[in-house]
Amino acid sequence: MYGCHFGCVFHEPMDLVRTRGSDGRIRHNRGRGESRRHHEEPEHDELPAVPEQQVEEQAEQQGWPGGPIDTSLLTRYEHHVARHVWFGHERVEDDKIELRIASLGKKLADRIPDHHPEVIQGWLNISGLCWLERTSLKLTDPQLISAFVERWHPETSSFHMLFGEMSITLDDVACLLHLPVRGQFYTPVSVSQEQAVALAAELLGEEYDFALRETVLQRGGYATLLQCWIHEYFPTLGRRAQSDLNCDNPGFPRAMRWMYKQGKTKLPEYRPILDALTPDDVIWRPFETHRGSIPFDLITLYSGHLRGSTVVPYLPERCIRQFGFVQYIPPPPPLAPAYSDIDSDWIGYHASVDRILQPTRPVTYAYETVPDYMSWYYRVSNPRLCRPVDGPHGAPPVPQYAPAPDALVDNAPAEDAPIEDAPQETALQRERRWMLIGMMRDLRSFFLH
Repeated sequence: MYGCHFGCVFHEPMDLVRTRGSDGRIRHNRGRGESRRHHEEPEHDELPAVPEQQVEEQAEQQGWPGGPIDTSLLTRYEHHVARHVWFGHERVEDDKIELRIASLGKKLADRIPDHHPEVIQGWLNISGLCWLERTSLKLTDPQLISAFVERWHPETSSFHMLFGEMSITLDDVACLLHLPVRGQFYTPVSVSQEQAVALAAELLGEEYDFALRETVLQRGGYATLLQCWIHEYFPTLGRRAQSDLNCDNPGFPRAMRWMYKQGKTKLPEYRPILDALTPDDVIWRPFETHRGSIPFDLITLYSGHLRGSTVVPYLPERCIRQFGFVQYIPPPPPLAPAYSDIDSDWIGYHASVDRILQPTRPVTYAYETVPDYMSWYYRVSNPRLCRPVDGPHGAPPVPQYAPAPDALVDNAPAEDAPIEDAPQETALQRERRWMLIGMMRDLRSFFLH
């Protein structure tokens, strides 16, 4: 992702229906190589009457246990780690289930000289990347980072939390790393491995064997950016150690405020902790005291795609509360356009800014949403990773059902218990009931806070 990638309109129900197997997983109804059939819409007066039971069965087939009920948004959820975590399965069968994180900060500190040759320092200054060699954390917390990566969805380029989506914005990147967010996109030059090794040895003064090893390694996202972003927005998570630098004075990137402090919380313990976070646990606009160094730039509200060595969606309308605006139901993520179209959209960013700000207004409280946002979000997302009952990683037991106000839940049952002569519910029905109970509880606490 630009900062962290590792990952209203709904499709017709006929396109969403899939068959669920006995293990709760959804099977495709068509054979290999068989294309999806296109159904012509009947005229209005020819619509057949659909029995209520059949409608309920179709609704039951759409979505995933613990995941989105409407699968039109998170189209890759079938292969997402969150689905496996819900069923109690880990990403790897090993003692260390967290991601392997390389921060490179310690290596940089050992190898970066106090003064670069004039020509190299000039290139760094022109590129705007000069602070990167000083901001990298020497160590990062793989447990905490892994807990957030499990909530990242590439379709939306955002973390899916219990109370909505959040993401690393261009404003966050500018404030944390003092990287430029204006200008032309970088187009990488294609070079061979031999050329890359030779350039590293010549321009950086590295030994040939060391440069060779580094060029064949695969690197993920910039771990320092993600960890420092977590520290800024979620002050209750992880063990935070602050440096002696006053990073709100002009000149220092905000990431230099933080230092690594080893924590004891493991990934399985972080999952229910993140499930239990509320909007009050978030500092929604952490960089307001940093505006003396990095003034707010309207281009950070550009909506579209960013490109470099890869193309990623950048959709601030999905986390507009981080900019101080009321969160509304965002439109579906756009398809990736051609490189030339990305450049044109970026140059004309005012058009996308006007588009995403038109439906909203400044918030009256930090995490304000339109009334129907949370109910929509719970249909299309997977706000929890742990099962509310007998969860695989110590999730709290399901709360006792309390009827919600009429404004939130109409015709709510008097108590959460089946009638005596009711048929025994299946495991899938029980799974769905757990999820709905949790949804109603969260909606009630969110709107009545």
